[in-house]
Amino acid sequence: MMHSLFFAAAVNFVLGGLLGVLGGLFGIGGGLIAIPVLGFMYGMDQQLAQGTALVMIVPNVLIGFWRYKQRNKIELRSAMMMGIPAVFTTYFAAHYATVVDAATLHFSFAIFMAVLALYYLWTLLRKQKEIRPRVLLAEKYMFTVGIGAGATAGFFSVGGAIVAVPALVAFFGATQTAAQGLGLAMVTPGTLVALWTYARAGHVDWGVGIPLALGGVLSISWGVALAHHLPERRLRILFCGALIAISLWMMIHG
Repeated sequence: MMHSLFFAAAVNFVLGGLLGVLGGLFGIGGGLIAIPVLGFMYGMDQQLAQGTALVMIVPNVLIGFWRYKQRNKIELRSAMMMGIPAVFTTYFAAHYATVVDAATLHFSFAIFMAVLALYYLWTLLRKQKEIRPRVLLAEKYMFTVGIGAGATAGFFSVGGAIVAVPALVAFFGATQTAAQGLGLAMVTPGTLVALWTYARAGHVDWGVGIPLALGGVLSISWGVALAHHLPERRLRILFCGALIAISLWMMIHG
């Protein structure tokens, strides 16, 4: 019995390590890929897969926020304008995700993954131009980013910062670095709320999630280092193609 438990924990630790490398290499890899992988490997329904993936996502978000805060100044006022509404929308979206039909959530996640992959593929393939950031919306409307990103993070467990960053750049004139810092500051408390909500509803497998988290924390830096030694742009294009293929597979075999 103890031998089988140790073997299962070791497998999950290695899996977490692989997902952590993906997360570091591609920036949007670990948590997004973990959810369909958990469903495929362990037959988890969508809620359980998302809740378990959050166990791995939470420490990665906390580490990312801590590292960013060490090197950059985060505008506390802007972070709070987004973070406070994000916490509330994350909670309500996560609560709804725990009670909605699993097949519906599964299909919605597949569509979300495909849209996300197509967006990142478009940003990689388009010709980059040096354009001065334009402010299309006043700072007082920044709370809307928190509402949208929080809802995404709560309903799908992932995607809060991924949604927030391009919105801050496109509508509020933020630089990419500032947007990434604000995105991390915004989703950090919301991610903890999402994990608590899924766990309270019984949609977390801690025996799988904790080894995944340990493996991911130890390996994500390797992925970041690897990204600086490989043709990152080509790899990201291939990764987006893989996300689209996985999302189509999820839709067909839902």
